[in-house]
Amino acid sequence: MQRRHFIAAGIACCALPALAQKAAPPRPGQKDLCPVCGMIVSKYPNWIAAVVWKDGHAHFFDGAKDMFKFLFDLAKYAPGHRKEDIAAIQVTDFYNLERIDARQAWFVTGSDVLGPMGHEFVPLATRADADDFFKEHRGKGLFNFEQITAEMPGKLDNGRFT
Repeated sequence: MQRRHFIAAGIACCALPALAQKAAPPRPGQKDLCPVCGMIVSKYPNWIAAVVWKDGHAHFFDGAKDMFKFLFDLAKYAPGHRKEDIAAIQVTDFYNLERIDARQAWFVTGSDVLGPMGHEFVPLATRADADDFFKEHRGKGLFNFEQITAEMPGKLDNGRFT
């Protein structure tokens, strides 16, 4: 009986660091550059997006727009990386400034809020928050992760929002 408790305690002890690492999103260092535009990502903490790989390393972005450009053209921005090796895709929620799962987020385009690179996909954690933001900031488009296409980031760069 004592042995079972010892083994369980050992498993729990070893699992806690892994759980803590999974819960805490990786943070860019002072010199981490966006692989798409070359900007220093840490200067824009309210806009940070990240692609985290299964091996633990991450690519950081100064906004969701560059993150989407990266995801749609891995061969250009991350040669040798495969979509199957992505462990997490994260964006920073506009309202609470916490990193959230990009695949669950909602994105508003064409609003009066600009990111570090101009017009941006503004990430929001819930549909209700996205609807409120859309109304309050005169949004032009509202999309979930799956609705964003490879052409849309370039359209944002050119001031087209749908």
